[in-house]
Amino acid sequence: MKNTNSYLDLDGNAISLTHLDAKERRLVARLRRRARTHPDWCDFDNYWMREVAAFYDARGWSRARSTETAVFQIAQDLSSRLGIKSGMVRSPDYLDELEDLIRTRFPSRRAFCKATGLSEDLLSHVLAGRKHFSVQTLTKALARIGYRLRIVPLPHRKRAG
Repeated sequence: MKNTNSYLDLDGNAISLTHLDAKERRLVARLRRRARTHPDWCDFDNYWMREVAAFYDARGWSRARSTETAVFQIAQDLSSRLGIKSGMVRSPDYLDELEDLIRTRFPSRRAFCKATGLSEDLLSHVLAGRKHFSVQTLTKALARIGYRLRIVPLPHRKRAG
């Protein structure tokens, strides 16, 4: 049975729809229908950005405020799905989380490497997709800064067992 009170994003996170008013729910329905019926990634991006901006502009909201809404997050997720399906974007993976961690918690890659004990050269190769960390190396490095690896189920996939 389909849950109408939340939207499950690519990472498996639920975006609550309970606080959306009727007009926002209709906008989400239009965005979902548009993504389904017009799957061209670039066309969809042009469409959703224009629609969401106009919707919240009409309410007198700033663009910064509108980017924090569930509607905006859902539109971004729909866009990501279309980009992945078209082959223009890769699925998110641990590298995205690692880059986000470095960007938000450290002043530089060098500072991250100093804190974790990783070499800057290896980090550069890993982030460029030319090499990968071993699980043991990444686990040890993350533990030094108070983080850990986790195995989580993929969203929208049936689990064995």
